[in-house]
Amino acid sequence: MSSVLPTMSTATRQAKRLARRTEELVQHTLANVGARQSETRIAADAQKYWGRPGDDRWHANSHWRDASVFDDGDLWSRIGRDHLNLFERGARMAGFTRKWDRIVDWGCGGGANAVWFAPHAREYIGVDIADETLRTCEREVAGACDTPFTPVRITVDAPEAALEHVRNACDVFLCFYVFELIPTPEYGERLLRIASRMLAPGGLAMIQIKYDTGSWWTRPRRRNYRSGLAEMTTYRIDQFWQLATRYRFTPQAVHVVPQNELDHHYAYFVLTKS
Repeated sequence: MSSVLPTMSTATRQAKRLARRTEELVQHTLANVGARQSETRIAADAQKYWGRPGDDRWHANSHWRDASVFDDGDLWSRIGRDHLNLFERGARMAGFTRKWDRIVDWGCGGGANAVWFAPHAREYIGVDIADETLRTCEREVAGACDTPFTPVRITVDAPEAALEHVRNACDVFLCFYVFELIPTPEYGERLLRIASRMLAPGGLAMIQIKYDTGSWWTRPRRRNYRSGLAEMTTYRIDQFWQLATRYRFTPQAVHVVPQNELDHHYAYFVLTKS
């Protein structure tokens, strides 16, 4: 039995990987021949997925500490620590020296980033879709520091509603592991417009995207949200750089991560508000 079980486990994992790869191939092929779903349809599917906590995969995608993917090692903690280190390097490059009095974390998830950034702030504002996720992030922040946490719940179809709750400009705007999950690249322009309105002049933003390598495999998926949410939206690096400038951002640097323990084709933009 001991010699058979590992083989069966390996075969099962390989079968699952093959099934996922086949599904990705089918969906990308359909999208590339024009069989795309509307942004409204994708947004509705995204709201249905993120609006209510689900299984372990959902917890992992939302970066809750209790997800099984974070059981071994310190991966959950390293996510935020690495992002904080990257942000501090970007801030030095951009000459950003102001205090981080107010931080907006767009798509705060289970708090992996918040526990590292919140101790530097006087107020930490977490924006997300599910009330349970916001409560989880608030608990994580409370366990890490005394910084007040302000939860802001939005829906996928109306992200602009966050502006009604964040009336005072923030010094820092963070957005990690969100842009790849949004319905379409065009939807991303709405988020950049919101970020620009929230961020004070001279403020600093760090926004992470998944980048398009030029291969048809890395183009925006634009369909079947639930089965491929992390490949839904991508941008060419130069495309996102130019897009940011439309919304009063000045790109200062971009940090490219071809692959890490979570996924691949990450690009982190350091942006100042002009």
